[in-house]
Amino acid sequence: MGARPAVNSEESTSQGTSQRSHSLHHSPVLAALRHATSAAGSYVLLLKSVVVDVCSHGIRINDVARHIVKIGTMSLPVVLLTAVFTGMVLALQTAYGLQRFGAKNYVGNIVSLSIVRELGPVLTALMLSGRVGAGIAAEIAAMVVTEQVDAMRALGANPIRKLVSPRIVAAIIVVPLLTVVANIVGVYGGALVAVYQLDITAFQFYQSIVNMIWFKDVFDGLIKSVVFGIIVVSVACHKGLQARGGTEGVGITTTAAVVTSSILILISDFFVTQFLIALARL
Repeated sequence: MGARPAVNSEESTSQGTSQRSHSLHHSPVLAALRHATSAAGSYVLLLKSVVVDVCSHGIRINDVARHIVKIGTMSLPVVLLTAVFTGMVLALQTAYGLQRFGAKNYVGNIVSLSIVRELGPVLTALMLSGRVGAGIAAEIAAMVVTEQVDAMRALGANPIRKLVSPRIVAAIIVVPLLTVVANIVGVYGGALVAVYQLDITAFQFYQSIVNMIWFKDVFDGLIKSVVFGIIVVSVACHKGLQARGGTEGVGITTTAAVVTSSILILISDFFVTQFLIALARL
């Protein structure tokens, strides 16, 4: 009679432990962590497949040229519009802050350096994420849910070579070019505000740009644009190839591609900037 409570206590303890382990196994946090780890692993494998494909089979010029037109030419209006108004707003805000210290003539220095090193590459990539990334993800996801990608594999074609590699190579080529155009237009937008609203002469603004911007600043911005271009297109292709669930899955995939690439752009911007600054100190 005296041993029964001990047995019951041991049984309840073991049951409680099993319940806790069961609940821990099905924890939403752990499930999200496993999903994120799996997605990161498949994304890295996708990038590896692209590198192997390009190195072993080269690229098809016609496919790359077609995607350059889609990514670059069709995105040019939204990139230009974003850049010019960013430069104008930046000049206004900078002048508003500097005039308190009598340093309004330094508007050109700050506007040009901010756009060339930071805002030009980042805003161009974010615009491409919404304009190009969403389109790529939706197109590939539609092919997946309608089993066109499975048909390509059945016929012996490589979906990576046909759908992913040309887009990434095109992005590496065209995104830096778009960034250069955005930098020029953004700086000229700031110059318009400086000349016509802030009483700064065009010569003063030009001299401030010449004295502030070095080739390394432009080069660092272009390095960032290459990284951002790879992120936008590769994330869109990865999300598209992982699409499930019919037409509803296409919409979910498109949203996930834009959100994920935008977040990765901002995160990678910090680490690339830190790397470039550390490299300059060597």
